[in-house]
Amino acid sequence: MLENNIEIKGVNPAELFGVNNEKLKHIKSYFPKLKIVARGNIVTIAGDEEVMSQFELKFDLLLRHFHKFNSLTENNIDNLMLEDGSKLLVTDDGNEVLVHGNHGVKIIARTINQRKLVDSVNNNDMVFAVGPAGSGKTYTAVALAVRALKSKEVKRIILTRPAVEAGENLGFLPGDLKEKLDPYLMPLYDALRDMIPAEKLADMIEFGVIEIAPLAFMRGRTLDKAFVILDEAQNTTTMQMKMFLTRMGTTAKFVITGDMSQVDLPRRQRSGLAYALDALEEVEGVGIIRMGLADVIRHSLVKKIITAFEKMEDDEKNENIKSEENK
Repeated sequence: MLENNIEIKGVNPAELFGVNNEKLKHIKSYFPKLKIVARGNIVTIAGDEEVMSQFELKFDLLLRHFHKFNSLTENNIDNLMLEDGSKLLVTDDGNEVLVHGNHGVKIIARTINQRKLVDSVNNNDMVFAVGPAGSGKTYTAVALAVRALKSKEVKRIILTRPAVEAGENLGFLPGDLKEKLDPYLMPLYDALRDMIPAEKLADMIEFGVIEIAPLAFMRGRTLDKAFVILDEAQNTTTMQMKMFLTRMGTTAKFVITGDMSQVDLPRRQRSGLAYALDALEEVEGVGIIRMGLADVIRHSLVKKIITAFEKMEDDEKNENIKSEENK
């Protein structure tokens, strides 16, 4: 068994490894075959030479990230541990800033796959972004739409989602059309409020520069000179998805986001998103970005919740398969 010492320079180990070494424990979880001990500014590793080399490369990325951003979260660690994790250390120049939000806040792609989503939108007119809750797919898409509007690449933004929870039958809900729809479109409003001052946003919605509407309202239209986002696309039927995709005008940009683990359709009805992903995977001009747990940037518990649910679902599927085989 080989052993090596790594000296940490210019970084406070307590800040790097977190309270009670929580971040160090997270790093260790990626290298179960290594013995890793941190004392002061010295990290001692022992184990197989190849695994030690992999650790040293990744640990160097972690240190470089901390030096550059003066922080290191568990989400950062997850992304830097990916095969292409070094892309997170691309120079933070103006090209990385998607849009300057309220109070001058820089809104950037914060994970590897969020950056892939940005690149895909830059290179394709239609992009699908699929991933778990909290992976930033909708937020990144809205930021790209606002950027396109500000740079006059498009004349308007159209945000839509299927109101499945209300069965797209909103007549029984109180209030006018806007009041009926708003609860189902709130995530889109939340993203916009981070990027556009409240008064200006209200004006843009009033004058149709930004349109937020249920999917049913897209039927029969040609959506042109617009950046169009279909959110919660896993809740579309195949006919709804076909209807929406064929609304695309010659100068439009379409981004479709969804999470296949949160389908609210009747059990035996196939999701239009799943159908589209299968049908369009090889079509030129269509980009597909698949996000994962490493992209989740909400509370650290969200990742654990997603993992626990996925494990439970897999166990149930395996039990069903076994019971079918035993019949």
